[in-house]
Amino acid sequence: MGSPHPAPSRAMAARGGDAASAGSAGAWSLRHLHLSLRVTFPAGGARAGRLRGSARLELRRAPGGAGGDAGVLRLDTHRSVRVLGAALLPPPSGDAGTPPPPPPAALPVRTEPFASFGCALLVPVPPDEQRLSLQIDYEAGEGPGVCWLAPEQTAGKQKPFMYTQGQAVLNRSFFPCFDTPSVKCTYSATVKVPEGFVAVMSATSWEKEEDNTFVFKMSQPIPSYLIALAVGDIVAADVGPRSRVWAEPCLIEAAKKEYDGVIEEFLVVGEKLFGPYVWGRYDILFMPPSFPFGGMENPCLTFVTPCLLAGDRSLADVIIHEISHSWFGNLVTNASWGEFWLNEGFTMYAQRRISTEVYGLAYTCLEAATGRALLRQHMDNTGEDHPLNKLRVVIEPGINPEDTYNETPYEKGFCFVSYLAHLVGDQSKFDAFLQAYVNRFKFQSITADDALGFFLEYFPELKEKGVDSIPGLEFSRWLDTPGWPPFLPDLSPGDVLMKPAEELALLWAADGLDMEAIEAVDIAAWRTYQLVYFLDQVLQKSPLPQGNVERLSKMYPKISRSQNAELRLRWCQIILRNDLEAEYSKVKDFLQSQGKQKYTLPLYRAMWAGSEAAQALAMETFSATAPQLHVNVQNYVRKILGLEVAEA
Repeated sequence: MGSPHPAPSRAMAARGGDAASAGSAGAWSLRHLHLSLRVTFPAGGARAGRLRGSARLELRRAPGGAGGDAGVLRLDTHRSVRVLGAALLPPPSGDAGTPPPPPPAALPVRTEPFASFGCALLVPVPPDEQRLSLQIDYEAGEGPGVCWLAPEQTAGKQKPFMYTQGQAVLNRSFFPCFDTPSVKCTYSATVKVPEGFVAVMSATSWEKEEDNTFVFKMSQPIPSYLIALAVGDIVAADVGPRSRVWAEPCLIEAAKKEYDGVIEEFLVVGEKLFGPYVWGRYDILFMPPSFPFGGMENPCLTFVTPCLLAGDRSLADVIIHEISHSWFGNLVTNASWGEFWLNEGFTMYAQRRISTEVYGLAYTCLEAATGRALLRQHMDNTGEDHPLNKLRVVIEPGINPEDTYNETPYEKGFCFVSYLAHLVGDQSKFDAFLQAYVNRFKFQSITADDALGFFLEYFPELKEKGVDSIPGLEFSRWLDTPGWPPFLPDLSPGDVLMKPAEELALLWAADGLDMEAIEAVDIAAWRTYQLVYFLDQVLQKSPLPQGNVERLSKMYPKISRSQNAELRLRWCQIILRNDLEAEYSKVKDFLQSQGKQKYTLPLYRAMWAGSEAAQALAMETFSATAPQLHVNVQNYVRKILGLEVAEA
């Protein structure tokens, strides 16, 4: 697998910093991080518990590194982190007879304002020391990256739960660090938790010691945002030779049933396409319902929404996206959040390659069509010329990368990678390129210039043809010009599944319903994305003529009463677009059952754009569910509803 600390890429060597980081990462190489923590859950009505302990950073001064004063180390932290002290640790002595060194002298640390999402921690260090071992004692727990759930916010409703969420710039509220994806290091941790609780982390090894202390090691270098911890009443079940599911006891049987044998199939296909899976294990932790994301690809331990437990494996393939991050994102990482498409565009392409191998091209094209529809919806909402509809986004100092998140890096990024494949013109040759790309940049953080430079180097005949500057399809236009993708991959193989869905939607949108024609269409065998595509078509044609949605609801209980979250989202949107007050309870129930950002925000937007009754439903539902939502999602909903945004 090569050295775990490879030479930095050209872009990394030249890079002085990251606009979203206050750290002096350009001046240092971070070799290893060790966290030693004790977790205490909140008591006596407190909102947050505490993490108390230390972070030890093993640092080497970068040769010719940029980054300011040689006598000051700058790290990212957050106003919610209380630094208790810092000290330089002496190098370990090799002589057993040598008396222990005196305790290290405390360093006078201070913080400086940086941005709304963090601040700078300034630590004085000897200007001539090339290697440092720095220990920072601290307390954290109330920041946006550390989430505390009361028992009633969990699936089991018996015990509290805590988890961390690092992407994009939230882990600076978990531990002081270089909170930038341009820096990777190995890490280890010891975490003491209360009796009756289990700790898990994104690590290659996991052991339980006495005193309910858990020991973790991550033997591969990863960026700070992928270091993740969860503590709760959780148990595990094996679902494959290198995979297990973790969940609260009340969910473990459902999780095992849904994923038994599934993950290994996807991993094997991924390895065939993209090269070795380097992380050892691929485990999944099913999070409490308030988890705001579909999945977070923390290496070795993906955190996922319990929305994936549909009961019939109909959403099992959603995990292919997170598995694909094992190569694209976790192994080869965007060097800054302004080039997030490198993580997500390549991952969407990889996900759809695996899906094609497993489910066939027609189904993958259908799924990609639903993604394209989401991109169209996003660009219609923002306007195509919005600066966030570029692949290479300029994130100005002070701007939170979280606020730049949208469909563009995913779906426009997918179109760009598909365009590169189109230029090659041979799928097997492009698959070979992707393996070479992963092998070339593994364990590194790169820019678009690195990726595209390697593409042209790998295919010199394309470089000679000048494919990077074809009028209207210039690589620079893809990266730096907002708007609709200038190339769209051919999704016509999906027509065999899309056309029946389109025709059925047309029947339901008619003024006089032709029930004979409707009843002649058997949707019993339709898989999730065919049903999703049908509902998207119905939503586009809504509001339907009076009474049609009520009849559709009665005709297809498989849809209107589904527990599949993708179908529930679309059905709720149809209810709101058609102002079907009789089914408003389904909207409220769905929003109470989960807090996933992708489902929650569109429904609040739809309610707020609807009738007075729909707006009242929005206020009532948010009032009831706000405490169970992640703080970022709470704030996004507050903005939609015109309410004051709470401090993160």
